[in-house]
Amino acid sequence: MNGAALVFLTASIVGVLALTVQALAVLRARRTPVPRPKAPTGLSVLKPLCGLDEALEQNLEHFARMTGPTVELLLGVKDVDDPAFQVARRVAQRFPGHVQVVVQRGAPVMNPKVNQLVTLAKAARFELLMVSDSNAWLDPEALDEVRAHFDDPTVGCVANPVSGRGHESVGALIDNLHLAAGIGAGQLAAKRLVDVDLVVGKSMTLKRDVLESMGGFAAFGDYAAEDFAIAQAVRHQGLRNVIASNPVWNVAVRRSVRSFFERYRRWAVLQRTGVSLPVSLAHGLVNPWPLSLIGWALAPSPEAALVSVAVLSARLGLDLLAAHLMQFSPVTPATALLVPMKDVLLFLAWVEALFRRSILWRGNRLEVEPGGKLVRPRLTGLAPEGAR
Repeated sequence: MNGAALVFLTASIVGVLALTVQALAVLRARRTPVPRPKAPTGLSVLKPLCGLDEALEQNLEHFARMTGPTVELLLGVKDVDDPAFQVARRVAQRFPGHVQVVVQRGAPVMNPKVNQLVTLAKAARFELLMVSDSNAWLDPEALDEVRAHFDDPTVGCVANPVSGRGHESVGALIDNLHLAAGIGAGQLAAKRLVDVDLVVGKSMTLKRDVLESMGGFAAFGDYAAEDFAIAQAVRHQGLRNVIASNPVWNVAVRRSVRSFFERYRRWAVLQRTGVSLPVSLAHGLVNPWPLSLIGWALAPSPEAALVSVAVLSARLGLDLLAAHLMQFSPVTPATALLVPMKDVLLFLAWVEALFRRSILWRGNRLEVEPGGKLVRPRLTGLAPEGAR
């Protein structure tokens, strides 16, 4: 067996060990008792909307039912021509006094989500501001846990680990599975094992005074991964980021495999630009099966084949265990069968991100600088047609 093959096969085994440690950390985290708040601190849920997400009205109504004297729901749209505006209005009419539709005012920054958050934060009444994606789903117990963590004055931000539900198509299933077994489990494990803050803005709550001391949402508007930048800024304030125990569910129903791949091509670039090269290379270890395939291809042998089969078997078991711990649902017969496809697509996105620094986001081509800051593409040669 040649040296290169041995490196890849060894890396795949190390990756399986890392995933095993991650699963044990998630198991411990999920068994930790969830705190209860001392008092019902006021909470404003800020939901920036863009277009008609799957099951949008159902998701918004779910949050609206959790509103009350100390919880309000603010639904943001860029303008009244957005198809989500009429859906938001219908929900607000059914829950008067607790749900408000907020139309964006101005666009001071490059990140379209942050532009909405700037306006939503100004309209919010309460001290705690929860950023919640339009396709996110939380249980009432999760709201209580978030508020309980803020009873500790050293806490500046609380994020819920990501999971998935509702999938019917292949693309939606692998998306929700990766969010649960990969990203959500990774959030919990990274925090508990090495105190690394993997904050994802699908559900992220901040104290208003902490946010304002950092310059408000607008201060993070030129970052594609504004959630990661906010978490870093919270640390710089001498405060703690908390990864809660209760998950936030991503509701994906009929997403295509192509949309899954394009999304994670963009995410891979953001992850690569946000960390050093050694850390980015280490990320590849937690997707071990493609590494074992490369090792097998470099030195075909029964021993290499056995390692690859063993790595895949371990990956399947650990993925399903992590998904179960993260309350991923529904689990279908296709769940395990699609793990290899998911891992290959994620591996291709990871490799590409080692060399690419641009993303296509909502129709805009943007470059990402180290640290995740967005810049307009630098023009070279002749200007494009229509810009001359």
